Amino acid sequence: MTARCYGARMGDRYEYAIRHSNYGKLPDLQVAAFGFFCELPKGPLEELEKVKYASAYPQGAMLFVEGQAPRGVYIVCSGRVKLSTTSREVKTLILRIAQAGEVLGLHATVSGRPYELTGETLRPCQLDFVRRDDFLRFLQHHACLNAAQHLSQNCQNAYEMIRSLGLSHSVGEKLARLLLEWASDGEATKDGIRIKVSLTHEEIAQLIGTSRETVTGVLSEFRKKKFAQLRGSTLMIMNRAGLEKLVGT
Repeated sequence: MTARCYGARMGDRYEYAIRHSNYGKLPDLQVAAFGFFCELPKGPLEELEKVKYASAYPQGAMLFVEGQAPRGVYIVCSGRVKLSTTSREVKTLILRIAQAGEVLGLHATVSGRPYELTGETLRPCQLDFVRRDDFLRFLQHHACLNAAQHLSQNCQNAYEMIRSLGLSHSVGEKLARLLLEWASDGEATKDGIRIKVSLTHEEIAQLIGTSRETVTGVLSEFRKKKFAQLRGSTLMIMNRAGLEKLVGT
């Protein structure tokens, strides 16, 4: 008998859903669980319990920094983590938002190379940490295929993000693509699709490779055209078809 998903078993402190993510996708709704630790037998999961360290992190906590030697992996049990990279000109680009169930720092931990991204909590998070030596021993015995699949998914997500940014001809198109990604997780209402957004204008700009001022301007333009409106942390998409036309879908 196998456990359905690490962290979602009876008696565990956390129950969470795992989802695939494109850049910036926001996981407010629960979905079917699948991912790195799913379908592992009970024995390996019990071994993992013995080597993990559970901790709560406040919003804005730095888990690891780009270029830092790998200490181990973080398993997101709840909350969201921003994964970003910084250029020599100190320009930041958010590559994606990690969600519940994801394993962070996997590539660096397995390869022994420095962390390639910076991980910072976007909101209070509950995370499990597994030291590198313990995790490598665990992989040798139990989860090599899972690790390969997880790394493959990370690469696919990166390709999709780069493709979306590279094929977009304007900031308006890039932002429209991002809002449409979020719309798939939104709540349908009589006024449109409502989405809870925990990102600032600056962080949205870092997701699509532009400036905060430009994002604010484009959002104002979308509001005037009645495409979408962002008030505080609530995004309302009033005209999804208009956004789709903007990106040519």
